Parts: sequence; C-alpha cells; structure tokens
Amino acid sequence: MTLLAILLGTLAAGIGSVWLAAWLSFGIVSRYTQHMLSLAAGALLATAFLHLLPEAFEAGVEPHNLFVTLLFGLLFFFLLDKAELWHHGHEHHHGEHDHSDGRNDDHPQHSEHAHHPHAHHVKAVPGSWTILAGDSVHCFGDGILIASAFLVDLRLGIVAALAVLAHEVPHHMGDLVVLREGSKSRQTAVLKVSMAGAITALGGVAGFALLEQLHGILPYMLAIASSSFIYVALADLIPQLQKRLSSRETAAQIVWLLSGIALVSGVSSLAHSFAFH
Repeated sequence: MTLLAILLGTLAAGIGSVWLAAWLSFGIVSRYTQHMLSLAAGALLATAFLHLLPEAFEAGVEPHNLFVTLLFGLLFFFLLDKAELWHHGHEHHHGEHDHSDGRNDDHPQHSEHAHHPHAHHVKAVPGSWTILAGDSVHCFGDGILIASAFLVDLRLGIVAALAVLAHEVPHHMGDLVVLREGSKSRQTAVLKVSMAGAITALGGVAGFALLEQLHGILPYMLAIASSSFIYVALADLIPQLQKRLSSRETAAQIVWLLSGIALVSGVSSLAHSFAFH
C-alpha cells in the first residue's frame, strides 16, 4: 500500500508538474515568447541557488566536498555540451558527404532540389542534453524525498508530493524553453521533460527500498543538479540575452529575469510553508 502511494505521488509530482508547466508556457504566456528566455534564465538560477544548494548544505555535509562536486558538475556538463555539438556536426557533415557522392552532375536542378532538405537540418542548441541530465538527477532526488515522507505518514507524503509539484512548475517552464530552442516541436520538448519527470517515480521506489543508503548521497545529487541548471543559464541562456537593445527592451529583459527568480522563490516558499504546517 505504501509503495503504491509512493508511485502515485511521485508520478503526480514528476509528470504533473511538467504538464502544468507546459500549459502555462505554451498556453497562457505563449504570447510572451520573446521574454521566455529571460524568465527561464531567472528560474534556473533561482532553482539552483535558492532551492537546491541550500538543501544540500543543510544536510550537514562538508561544504568543501559540495563545492568540489559543483565544480566537477560544471566541467562535466561543459564536456557533455561539447559531445552534443560534435555529434550533431559529425552527422551533418556525413549527410552532406553522402549526398554529394550520389549527386548527378548532369542534372544540376535535380541536384539542387535533392540537396534542399539539408538546409532544414535541425541545428543543435547547447543545453538540451545538459538540462535533461540535470533534470533527471533532480527528479530522482525529489522521488527520494517524497518516499521518505510517505514512509513517515501517508498525509505527510501527500503534502510532500504537492509541495514538489508546486515548486517544480516554474523550473520546468525554464526547461521547456531551453528544449524548445533546439526543437521545432512543442510535443517533443514536453515528452523529453516528461520522461525526466518520470524519474521521480524511480527515485521513489529506490527511496522505499534503500532510504538510509541514498540519503547519504542526496546532497551530492542536489549539487550535481544545481551545476546543470547554473551551466545552462550562464553558458546558453544569458549569452543570448546579451544583445544591444533599446532601453525599453533591456528593462523588459531585466523584469522577466527577476520575475523568473521571484516565481521560483515565491512558489518554493509557499510550498515549504504548506509542507511545514
């Protein structure tokens, strides 16, 4: 019975938060797509610095170890981005090479038409693998926390699941913006983030079976997840905002950036207050 409650609670929190974030991102606020990058950057930075890292440091682990984990996490996600760009560039190069080998020089018009699909090759956008990897680690940790609450009391578990769902919504809105940049399909972006959200259930099952062992590594998992969100915000999103704009457009950028920070901070505070009471 407890395991079933953990599965239902973790799936509701992990996937439900993604679908709610998608409804907000692509529905109510879709008209503000020009400002969603600023909102995403603020949400990701706030999730890392105001939610994940404080929880990691509150666990009583040596701060030096957490900072080392954070540093190596940043380096790892930098290399992951490099691998992603190399992989897409390698595929694109071979696609063009294979096509040129089979080209009929006697029919230039046919050749030009045949080469046209390569012009629509989807460009690799840094951050997609990184955000999914960090999301998966983060969601696994959320699953452990929800499982630990259910093992204490059923009602506490439900409150924990609702709290996780609430504070994950603004964060997932940022994730969807990042993935939407690399894909022309909203459905693909939602599916990818939903798959990462489903890892919450895996974390719940693992927490049910190995709670004592996993609680020891949870702070390090939070630090790794933080490093992915910090990297994506600073290496991918913020550089896209650094353009010469009018004073009005710059002010709008800053307002949306601060709104992302305030949204995560406010929702997290309300969720924690609700869980405490």
